[in-house]
Amino acid sequence: MSRPPRSVAPRRTADKPAVRRVAKAPPSEPRLLLLNKPFDVLTQFNDEQGRATLKDFVAVPGVYPAGRLDRDSEGLLLLTNDGRLQARIADPKHKLAKTYWVQVEGEPTPEQLQQLREGVQLNDGPTLPAEARLLDEPTLWPRNPPVRFRKSVPTAWLELVIREGRNRQVRRMTAAVGLPTLRLVRVRIGPWSLEGLQPGEWKEVEARL
Repeated sequence: MSRPPRSVAPRRTADKPAVRRVAKAPPSEPRLLLLNKPFDVLTQFNDEQGRATLKDFVAVPGVYPAGRLDRDSEGLLLLTNDGRLQARIADPKHKLAKTYWVQVEGEPTPEQLQQLREGVQLNDGPTLPAEARLLDEPTLWPRNPPVRFRKSVPTAWLELVIREGRNRQVRRMTAAVGLPTLRLVRVRIGPWSLEGLQPGEWKEVEARL
């Protein structure tokens, strides 16, 4: 007597996890800001000690400084959200010219100016040659707080153009030739100028070099 065929349960397959597709965010457009950094402002966006930072002046998300400017220095600072542009601006290997107006204590001699032009020996090695010339006193905003002068010592203004980025380099260069820096204002980086910007003001320009 034949048996009825056995019923075979359908084979169960493991559930495959659903594939999640995450849409890639479109790349943000490159941005470049020119800021006139005031005296006594840190070149960063946060400070645990409550000191003035870039956050007090620039409310643009995603940008960061391309290079630095000391707290006790003033003038042009570039900010960008583009890493490649930041590297081209800040990396010393690109030798992007930076122009400073420097108020020094003393009256520069031709020999001191020539020392700056030929390069100065610092504790971390000799500097590259700089462009150096005397300036008539430039028309600038008053510094707050004012520079402390010694009434018995004259002062002068220099224009220095360097192509390096060492820590406090301009101040160390002028000190090395006997001309201590009293006030330091960066007025140009490569093709970008401080012109038209008051302390704390910024403007956006085309993000390319």
